[in-house]
Amino acid sequence: MELERKIQKKILLDLKKKMVFIVGPRQVGKTWLSKKIMKEYKNPIYLNYDNADHQKIIKKEAWMPEVDLIVFDEIHKMPKWKNYLKGVYDTRKESIHILVTGSARMDAFKKVGDSLAGRFYVHHLFPFTLAEMEGIKFDNSMSLLMERSGFPEPLLASSVDNAARWRSLYTDSLLGQDVLEFQDIDKVNAIRQVYQLLKNKIGSPLSYSTIARDIGISAITVKKYIEILEALYIIFIIRPYTHKISRSILKEPKIYFFDYGVVTDIGARFENFVALALYKHTVLKSDTTGNSYSLGFLKTKEMKEVDFALYDEKNNLIEIIEAKVSDSSALKTLEYFGDKYNVKATQVVYNLTTERMSEKGVYIKKAEKYLENLEE
Repeated sequence: MELERKIQKKILLDLKKKMVFIVGPRQVGKTWLSKKIMKEYKNPIYLNYDNADHQKIIKKEAWMPEVDLIVFDEIHKMPKWKNYLKGVYDTRKESIHILVTGSARMDAFKKVGDSLAGRFYVHHLFPFTLAEMEGIKFDNSMSLLMERSGFPEPLLASSVDNAARWRSLYTDSLLGQDVLEFQDIDKVNAIRQVYQLLKNKIGSPLSYSTIARDIGISAITVKKYIEILEALYIIFIIRPYTHKISRSILKEPKIYFFDYGVVTDIGARFENFVALALYKHTVLKSDTTGNSYSLGFLKTKEMKEVDFALYDEKNNLIEIIEAKVSDSSALKTLEYFGDKYNVKATQVVYNLTTERMSEKGVYIKKAEKYLENLEE
């Protein structure tokens, strides 16, 4: 079975206007999508910087004059890649469109170069979620996603064992070769230890000092390693919502995995499952509207907490959400924050027989129905 990606049509439209970057986790389907897009052109060329022959063409700009689409893959590994892309884009014929793909965040590589500002659009490609699975004929899509994760290969694997084999190889690759792009080889083992500890901290406020004490390194080093894991799209971070954004940066964040299949506890995995769907919703909406949307969480000094908060670029709350495996009674703190901020409050439940509204206005909804209707 072939899975279609919803953002393909949007990328094709944006390619007519500017250079387009497709970024996201490794093995999420960026190369596959770029080759699907190539089929919409008469004379496309695919150039991967990891390929020695392709490197020669890239460096000499030796593609044929009739080329109408150039796909640059892993170009961020090229010295001064930003300068290079700027030069190619500014001197190309207008009939040539440029698509750039990469696994690591393009802004994570602090290489000095001319600004590409105003020359490109970014589209994030994330694992499949229920909203993107809508219309794809799978039996019980939610259970399958919960079991396998939304990465194409394990999702389409013939068995749970084959999905597990993919995950083992995928993790080894991410924590080996990919990490070395950021860090010396002697530091890789410490990053692996941080990664292992994080798997048991889903949904909990993240204490750099606690992790540092457990591993025997400094809190500053832990923070640096977590930033590397984030840059490689292994994890994503959400921060507490506050009216003063500068204060939110100082407070303890929460982390979640793009591949939540590594999380064994069912409650934590479901929370991560919901977190990814909401995070993807805000990022893709930001990509395509020009406005900024964010995912955070609510927490007071009195330890009142709600799992997730959606808010816009003006810091206005849009909705607050709590993820529960089976509890159908409305969370008291969800009711408290819903009333305090006069905002829509939703409790998303994995196992729920009947949807309803609580006496204090909290929507108690089936997770499958709620998540498949998220805008992407």
